[in-house]
Amino acid sequence: MKIGYDIYYSPIGMIHVVVDELGVKKVEIFEEDWVEYKNKHEFIQRDVKLCEEVMVQLDEYFKGKRKSFNIPLSIEGTDFRKKVWKALQDIPYGETRNYLQIAEAIGNPKAVRAVGQANKNNQLPIIVPCHRVIGKSGNLVGFAGNRTPTQKLLLEIEGVKVEK
Repeated sequence: MKIGYDIYYSPIGMIHVVVDELGVKKVEIFEEDWVEYKNKHEFIQRDVKLCEEVMVQLDEYFKGKRKSFNIPLSIEGTDFRKKVWKALQDIPYGETRNYLQIAEAIGNPKAVRAVGQANKNNQLPIIVPCHRVIGKSGNLVGFAGNRTPTQKLLLEIEGVKVEK
């Protein structure tokens, strides 16, 4: 199967995008995580053509011209995680939801922690907008571990005012 990556230079820093023949496979927004991924996948080569549509849509998103993505996804995960990721895609641009609301949206209100884990394991941040999930108190919590400054920037790009 053909697979390749490209780099998008965004307001939040370099974004590495991996695409295979099925669609977008990985979006890495943190350099140290990209290095780790690349070391595990040494065979992967840069392929500007394969990644072209993703780059166009990311550019439109960061320029405020795109509110949602309509590109094929090559997403791997359990059925539960896929339900969570689908619910994340249903959060409108410029809005937030908390973990309980996502658990309720997938019909499993007791699965708040599992929703948090699915959010953490999202391989397609921005495209599957895990940055739109915040704590019940309205605070930014748990984004990509504890990288809430990036979450805050993404929300601000979408016009969301966040306190913490």
